[in-house]
Amino acid sequence: MTTRRAHIAMFSIAAHGHVNPSIEVIRELVARGHRVTYAIPPVFADRVAATGAEPVLYTSTLPSPDDDPAAWGTTLLDNVEPFLADAIQALPQLVKAYEGDEPDLVLHDITSYPARVLAHRWGVPAVSLSPNLVAWTGYEEEVAEPMWAEPRRTERGQAYYARFEAWLAENGITQDPDSFAGRPARSLVLIPKVLQPHADRVDETVYSFVGACQGDRSAQGEWRRPVGADRVLLVSLGSSFTKQPGFYRECVKAFGDMPGWHVVLQVGKFVDPAELGEVPGNVEVRQWVPQLSILRQADAFITHAGAGGSQEGLATATPMVAVPQAVDQFGNADMLQALGVARHLPMEEATAEALREAVLALADDPEVARRLAEIRDGMAGEGGTRRAADLIEAELPAGVHV
Repeated sequence: MTTRRAHIAMFSIAAHGHVNPSIEVIRELVARGHRVTYAIPPVFADRVAATGAEPVLYTSTLPSPDDDPAAWGTTLLDNVEPFLADAIQALPQLVKAYEGDEPDLVLHDITSYPARVLAHRWGVPAVSLSPNLVAWTGYEEEVAEPMWAEPRRTERGQAYYARFEAWLAENGITQDPDSFAGRPARSLVLIPKVLQPHADRVDETVYSFVGACQGDRSAQGEWRRPVGADRVLLVSLGSSFTKQPGFYRECVKAFGDMPGWHVVLQVGKFVDPAELGEVPGNVEVRQWVPQLSILRQADAFITHAGAGGSQEGLATATPMVAVPQAVDQFGNADMLQALGVARHLPMEEATAEALREAVLALADDPEVARRLAEIRDGMAGEGGTRRAADLIEAELPAGVHV
C-alpha cells in the first residue's frame, strides 16, 4: 500500500498560555517529516513559523496579549461569550483558508471551537491538546452545574446557550455546548498528572497525560545568578493578569535588601517600574524574563500558579508560593499545596510579612525538597514531547505517512 505525507492542522488562539504548552509538540511533528499548518492570529505568526509549521493566519476578535486583562470582564459570561463570538466569526475565514487543502488530522487547543467543527465537516480525527486540567467522572455534577446554575437562570445566559446550540446545529453537530466544549473524543493533557484534580476518576481511554512538553529555550535568552547571590527568588504572575503594582511593592518590601537573596521581579507590560518606588539593589525588575532559565537556578518561586508556571516549578524542583489571579490558577494553587511543595497565599493575604515567612519556610524545609525531587523524577517518566507526538501519529488515518 502506498502512503503519502501527513498534513496535520493545529488551531489555537493568541494567548501565551494556550500556544506555549504545545509549541514543542508542533516542532517535533515537523521534525518527524509531517506537514503541519497552524491556524493562529498574526501576533503569534513568527512564534509558529519558528517551529517549521506553516502559519495560517486569521483575524480574531478576542482580547490580545497586549490588551489590559480587564478586557476579559469579571463574570463567567464575560469570560465565555467572547470565545463563542470569535468562533462564529473565525469559522468562515478558516473554511476559506483550508479549502482544497484539508488536513488528515486536526489538533486543537481547548479554546478553539472552530477546529472541532472543521474536523466534523472534513470527516477527520480531532485531538485536543489541553494546557490545563480536564474533566473527570462527576465533573459536571460537582463543578460545572453549580458554577452555571445562576448564569443559566438569566436571560443573558439563556441567550448564550441558544446561540451556541444554534451554531452547532447549523454545522451538523448534535452535541450540546457543554459536552462539545468540555468532552473531546481524544485529548492529550500537557500537564503532569500530579496537577490533575481527581486524577483517579479521569478516563484515560480519552485523556493521556504526557506531562510538560519542554524544549530548548535558549532562543528566549539565558539568565545567570549574580555573583554573591546565595539564593534566588523569582516573582512572576505570568503574562496576562500582571497589573498588580501593590503586590509588587509588597514583594520589594518583603525581600529588598534581605541578606544573601537576589530577587527577579517580573512586572509585565501593564506596570511602570516607577510605580514600585525605590528598589533596592538586590531586586532586578523586568517586564519579561526567560522563566525556565531562572527557575533552574532559583531557590523559591512566587507564582500565579498558571498551568505553565506550576509545571515548570515542579520540573525544576523549586518551592512555590502560589498567589492565584484567575481561572484554573486557584485550583492549581490548592493542588500544589496539597502536594506539599507550595503554600497557597490568596492575593488579599499577600502582605510583605506573609510572603517573606512563606518563602523562607519553604526554602528551608528538607521535606519540601524531598517531595519536589520525587515529583520531578515522576514527571520525567510521563514522556513529554516525544510521547505526545507518538500518540498523535497513532491517530492518523491509514494511508498517510507516519
